[in-house]
Amino acid sequence: MSVKSDNPNVKSIKHMAFAVRDAKAALENYAKFLDVPAETALIDYPKSKNRVALFNLGGIEYQLCQSLEEGGRFDAWIRERGAEGLHHICYEVENIDQALDHAKEQGAELRICKACGVYGSHPHPEGYVAFLDNDAGGIEIEFMQVYTPEELEKYNQYKGI
Repeated sequence: MSVKSDNPNVKSIKHMAFAVRDAKAALENYAKFLDVPAETALIDYPKSKNRVALFNLGGIEYQLCQSLEEGGRFDAWIRERGAEGLHHICYEVENIDQALDHAKEQGAELRICKACGVYGSHPHPEGYVAFLDNDAGGIEIEFMQVYTPEELEKYNQYKGI
């Protein structure tokens, strides 16, 4: 049985991001237990000071996210909770402004993007993103409106995170 969301803007899960102490070690476990390619790249993002392993599993993009400095976004999250775990789910939306309006009508507030220092919709490498300041069961909520090819070209000239 399939359950449809009442939010007409949510298309799918774009990615799930896990806060980990060591992205390489976490990736090794995913490779060993779930056959994720061991040669999956670890990408360092200097602006946000994170190291991320990106891969797809069961049609969902996974991000294993490690802070590169003590007190960074994922390090602080792990310390606060005492364990690694699911940090946020990014939902792909058709129209980010409409998705945000719908969420705000339900009492949601916006959270600052720690990588960019921006509240609300703003450009990221794959699309326009925004974070809610309301957790769902301890998991952060992110919305992303994926770029059209023309928007991606414009973003690449802008150079975000």
